Amino acid sequence: MLLDARDFREDYRRDQLLMEQTAADPFEQFAHWFEDAKQADITEPNAMTLATISAAGRPKARIVLLKQVLAEGFVFYTNYNSQKGQDLAANPVASLVFFWDALQRQVRIEGSVTKASSQTSTDYFHARPKGSQIGAAASPQSSVITGREVLEENVTTLENQYADANQLPRPDHWGGYVLTPDVFEFWQGRSSRLHDRIRYRHDGQDWIRERLAP
Repeated sequence: MLLDARDFREDYRRDQLLMEQTAADPFEQFAHWFEDAKQADITEPNAMTLATISAAGRPKARIVLLKQVLAEGFVFYTNYNSQKGQDLAANPVASLVFFWDALQRQVRIEGSVTKASSQTSTDYFHARPKGSQIGAAASPQSSVITGREVLEENVTTLENQYADANQLPRPDHWGGYVLTPDVFEFWQGRSSRLHDRIRYRHDGQDWIRERLAP
């Protein structure tokens, strides 16, 4: 046995989640919990697991940062040529998971994914620090490179090229995605693993709330 984690246990007793405590709209419920996470001083409460499906049908997951919640959904930004971009081109569906351990809470969101508008992507790109703009333009994300010096050389070239500019043009291969949810699940840890789980699913017209067994 290389690792034995059978004795790692946490009995969750911090809070409960009753149906009458939840908002009728899952976006409103998410906003409440996200504010709680901010108030709890959780490091990067907008960090979320993004799970996609490759063209070969393999699930892939990584941590990305939520940057906006619009009326149409949850927005994150990346290189369109990255592994996640390739996955979303082949299978434009995804799942997000937020885990706020200090609150013993998790939120899972599923839905379809589309690219954000060009203007939305450009506006956000230019709101980033110049160094982050250079980093996005310099990195052929998810591609095999011979060494870190490849990135450093790309960065140096861009720094020289745009030395007198306050910002870079947004690369065509970089921008936002919007996940439009059709399922939310709010999870509150409870004692003896009898966790509270409230799911919202969209039936095409309305959000249906229901309790799931843990």
